[in-house]
Amino acid sequence: MRKHTLVALMQDRPGVLTRAVSMFRRRGFNIESLAVGHTETPGVSRMTLVVESETVEQVVKQLYRLIEVLKVSDVTFDPTVEREMALVKVHATSTTRSEIVSLAQIFDAKIVDVGTSSLIVEMTGAPGKVENFLEVIRPFGIKEMMRTGRIAMVRGSRTHQASDYIDVEENGHIAAALN
Repeated sequence: MRKHTLVALMQDRPGVLTRAVSMFRRRGFNIESLAVGHTETPGVSRMTLVVESETVEQVVKQLYRLIEVLKVSDVTFDPTVEREMALVKVHATSTTRSEIVSLAQIFDAKIVDVGTSSLIVEMTGAPGKVENFLEVIRPFGIKEMMRTGRIAMVRGSRTHQASDYIDVEENGHIAAALN
């Protein structure tokens, strides 16, 4: 199955994310990654998700059936900037600590916590770079790990601005969806 990266703009209302995820579950689509956050427009959220599907068109159609969804784009084959973050608690002894710090520097990762027997490393980058860092750091012993979902934005002047798809009243509230 092919992995597709989708970007959806949706109204920021209670229950929207639950309905979107339930729709994927009911149709048997596997969500590999999901990240949701605010956009430049108050009241609008941006969801980036990576799904495994042979027919992504069906996923897009189903998302549009949700009233709060304003715009959905498959950016799989577009030139994009993609990022992911991982927090990794690594087993660190007095003999391995400097090697872990050196590896973190090579990958532009940050040491965000130092314990007596561990280090917490923050790694942010393209998903492949995060994966490579994890492979290199794994032999030291990963105690805990948390990865965010992938976020993506199309390169260049093409935008997915919320204001392109909605009317915003003077007070910043959404007046109406334009679909």
